[in-house]
Amino acid sequence: MDRFFVPPTDWDEERLVLRGDEAHHCSRVMRKEVGAEVEAFDGAGRWAVADLVEIGGGEVVLKVTKTGRKEALSPELVLSVAIPKGKTMDLVVQKAVELGVRVIQPLVTDRTVVRLEEKGAGKKREKWQRVALEACKQCGQNVLPEVREPVGLEGCLSASEEGAVKIMASLAEGARSFREVVGGLDGRPERVEVLVGPEGDFSSAETQAALEAGFQPVTLGQIVLRVETAALYCLSALRFWWEE
Repeated sequence: MDRFFVPPTDWDEERLVLRGDEAHHCSRVMRKEVGAEVEAFDGAGRWAVADLVEIGGGEVVLKVTKTGRKEALSPELVLSVAIPKGKTMDLVVQKAVELGVRVIQPLVTDRTVVRLEEKGAGKKREKWQRVALEACKQCGQNVLPEVREPVGLEGCLSASEEGAVKIMASLAEGARSFREVVGGLDGRPERVEVLVGPEGDFSSAETQAALEAGFQPVTLGQIVLRVETAALYCLSALRFWWEE
């Protein structure tokens, strides 16, 4: 069943209205007509099955026939990842959504090739947020992750939450195995923050700053992984470890 997004502020248990891009996508791209059955979600866990009852004036009106709510996966995963070259960040965002991440924090680090000016950073964030929305629509995820504006590592570390489990993918000597670090945790944490650096890893100064902020360095094996592979490795391993 095709899915469409309705912001939480516009949510109603009986009547929903698609506007803007969602209305266009429904009526013009997907060519839905009156009588079609669709699914809507608000990005905060709520979903509804509804019948399309009206199209016009740039809006699509839906009559709700069934509603439900799906809570976010536990633990809450936060992915802070160095921005890779080209369109690879789109892939990282898409797959991170499929793995149930709650927050995606793009990073500009000492060894990051991609450099963004303030205006460009905002546009990139908007683009990646749209990628996240489309991924939610396609995979059935009802909780829309927040894609934050790119920051340097210092900004990322300052926003790190007390009490969260903090893991840093690392090539540094002395990094422990993923299994050892996660297996040594006491029960299921509420929040896990994952830090993934650029090709060539974080600089020594950045690594030290992350260690001082409470991040535990973990090795992802003997093969050096690309940024996107390392990010998805970490998220997949964490989801598998706490699979319901």
